[in-house]
Amino acid sequence: MLTHSLLPGQILFTAADLSADPPHPLLDGAVDQLRAVVAWAREYLCEPHPELGRKGPVCPYAQGSLDRDTFYLAVHRGGSVDPVELDTVLAGYRDWFAGLEPLAGPAAQFKTILLTLPDLPADVARETVDRTQARLKPAYTEQGLMLGEFHDGPPDKGGLWNTEFRPLHSPVPMLVVRHMVASDLPFLVDDPVTCAAYLRYFAHSAPGALRQQIAAAAARHGLVVPETPAGAPALRRLLSQEVG
Repeated sequence: MLTHSLLPGQILFTAADLSADPPHPLLDGAVDQLRAVVAWAREYLCEPHPELGRKGPVCPYAQGSLDRDTFYLAVHRGGSVDPVELDTVLAGYRDWFAGLEPLAGPAAQFKTILLTLPDLPADVARETVDRTQARLKPAYTEQGLMLGEFHDGPPDKGGLWNTEFRPLHSPVPMLVVRHMVASDLPFLVDDPVTCAAYLRYFAHSAPGALRQQIAAAAARHGLVVPETPAGAPALRRLLSQEVG
């Protein structure tokens, strides 16, 4: 368990912390839901799926995150949520994410924070998660981060390899902070702001197979591919190396 040095109400739990007896007060009444998130990660994200449309696990990074204990669970309690408050809470975890080890090297791309909303009614949770993600996504990509949305709806976003598949289904509503990676291109090309952010970080380090798509996306939005990468050096290094 990690507690923010300046924001003591912000706490990160790992899977091992969910076995504590008694549980941390912040988890009172929500331990089973967070355990369900861990089980979902292991049994769904880390495994193949017949509707995925490609070989391999649903999420290529979940197993590495769990194995390295960088699969961090955060909790925001309450049966209702104020959008401004939620944005502020997320910003705290986003900024904390930047200082969490590992900071560089291939292992850094496995780091993730899942902000769970275990008390929200299902209909409220779906709307809250979707609207928050849509509103904040551009600002997060400008920092080299992705903000993912997950709930039981599921979110109406198809998979890359099977557009009929809805991969973002989860047992507990949540918003997930992780590093942007080169393979995120399809999620970012339709918006000029997110596309420009991708270009700053990956225009010169993305796999060769993506270069044509990158050039086409830049041209569609009237964007200029930067001559040299402008992303944070640590991010460029960790995302240009093979996963270890």
